[in-house]
Amino acid sequence: MTTKINSIIEDLKSLTLLEAAELVKQIEEIFDVDASFNPSSGMVMMPTLDDNISSNQVEEKIEFDVSLDVVPSDQKIPILKVVRSLTGLGLKEAKELVESAPKVIKEGTSKEDAEEIKVKLEKEGAKVSIK
Repeated sequence: MTTKINSIIEDLKSLTLLEAAELVKQIEEIFDVDASFNPSSGMVMMPTLDDNISSNQVEEKIEFDVSLDVVPSDQKIPILKVVRSLTGLGLKEAKELVESAPKVIKEGTSKEDAEEIKVKLEKEGAKVSIK
């Protein structure tokens, strides 16, 4: 054994029972392992590589839909103008979209774009959600 390992073992020998329990707890948390004894196998259970990957990878949503939820009747015209500028729809189509709220007005957009659209519409008085 190397001197480093010998040094660690000597340090472990000097630990009290409470210190050893705290060490085990810290090792379990830091390395995401389970040091409990499994009587059926007689071995310490450790996560597989696949377990580590799946627990560390949280799927981040990259595409968002912007939904126009509520359009106050006194704010239809300014909201209609914003919807037209965002969607490129004609006057008739944009009017139908605004009047049929709640309705998705932009699909599969980035988070930044969705937030920007939401701010523009809310500035004119609309209620908007991002899904």
